[in-house]
Amino acid sequence: MTGSKPAENMLWGGRFTGGLDPLMITYNESIHFDRTTYAQDIRGSIAYARANSKIGILTPEEFAAIEKGFQQVLQEWEANTFVIKPGVDEDIHTANERRLGEIIGTGIAGKLHTGRSRNDQVATGMRLWLRDQLRILEEYLVSFLKVITARAKAEINPLMPGYTHLQRAQPIRWSHWLLSYGTAFSGDLERLRQLIPRVNKSPLGAGALVGNAFGIDREAIAKELGFDGIINNSMAAVADRDFIVETLQWASMLMIHISRWAEDLIIYSTAEFGFVRLADAYSTGSSLMPQKKNPDSLELLRGKSGRVFGTMTGLMMSVKGLPSTYNKDLQESWETMLDGVKTTSDSIQIATGVLSTMTIFPEKMLAALSPDMLATDLADYLVRKGVPFRETHHISGRVVALAEKEGMPMDKLSLLQLQGVDSRFGEDVMEVLGSYEASVEKRTVLGGTSKASVQEQIQRLEEMLD
Repeated sequence: MTGSKPAENMLWGGRFTGGLDPLMITYNESIHFDRTTYAQDIRGSIAYARANSKIGILTPEEFAAIEKGFQQVLQEWEANTFVIKPGVDEDIHTANERRLGEIIGTGIAGKLHTGRSRNDQVATGMRLWLRDQLRILEEYLVSFLKVITARAKAEINPLMPGYTHLQRAQPIRWSHWLLSYGTAFSGDLERLRQLIPRVNKSPLGAGALVGNAFGIDREAIAKELGFDGIINNSMAAVADRDFIVETLQWASMLMIHISRWAEDLIIYSTAEFGFVRLADAYSTGSSLMPQKKNPDSLELLRGKSGRVFGTMTGLMMSVKGLPSTYNKDLQESWETMLDGVKTTSDSIQIATGVLSTMTIFPEKMLAALSPDMLATDLADYLVRKGVPFRETHHISGRVVALAEKEGMPMDKLSLLQLQGVDSRFGEDVMEVLGSYEASVEKRTVLGGTSKASVQEQIQRLEEMLD
């Protein structure tokens, strides 16, 4: 074929005598994205070479040369001087081994791959990289939760409406709202901590699919690389991408919570609410309207959630019908993993920045409360006098209807008017209608919105973070 490239330069080229379509070469290459794992690939190769030296495949001198050569390769990557050779460096593994051969000679470098396949090599690099990234994500999520708990502690007093169906429901503390998302994000942290050990299993030594023929010590390799153990079945080891799918599922759950949190704050930042104001660092203006201050950071967080969902579903569709062990379709897991992790990482950091710099306006939160939001408290008042709740609910509803009919707030109704609805209302009922603070302080149950309950929630969250 005109313009085709011989295959003999490829790691697998001995089988092929024809050439490759130039477009197929670029279509097949993964170096432009899997280069991200250059350090992990080198770490895995050094560990594998050490194991080969222990079983006599490499002499001590050959291993020393490989280790020293790889240190130079690593330095070149870190100094951004590593030169990728298009059409030759198909992936990060090919590139690193090719450069190693140039430094120490192909005779020694050519022994490195003995008993190893790119199938177990790529899976090892992905797991090492993802494990390291998930630990960073854990740190970011802990930092975000610390901001939530710190603000809840510092801003425990302000009262605001709680909403159901986006309709004002009952009074709550602003701190209680913060901790409602703190609870969701702490669940995400718990799931992340459960996920990391499942990612942190070594496939190295599984070969292409049947295992290593030279009796290499897989557990020693796993220990050197900081894995928690090995994947026991060699076929499963090279085929498994569940660890990436599960990571993206975890990230999608987290992004659902970030998206909902962002949506609340977008609403609360509008002029109609005015509960919060974003810092200039996380807002933009309008190209036409000078007065505008747009919550672009929150809108992007809301939008990026869809991107993460997309990477998850895309990968699941790619792997759902594959036959056993390695298939090239699995290369699709690279870009979804890289993009999903970066998007999630950036989103947690942006959310942390937004919350740590945001201003709240307690007076506007308080002004948004209205006496009709104490209707449940009015029903509870009669319950404490021995009236069944189903009856008190109906009575309280009649009081709400009376206030609407008279065109006045519930707390402005006279005792005579209230007793006209039900004679069991006493003079002390005016205390119920006169205090939002008293309403929230009645919610002393664990998880409630009273100050003591909120403080207990903060303590539990702080213990989890510590």
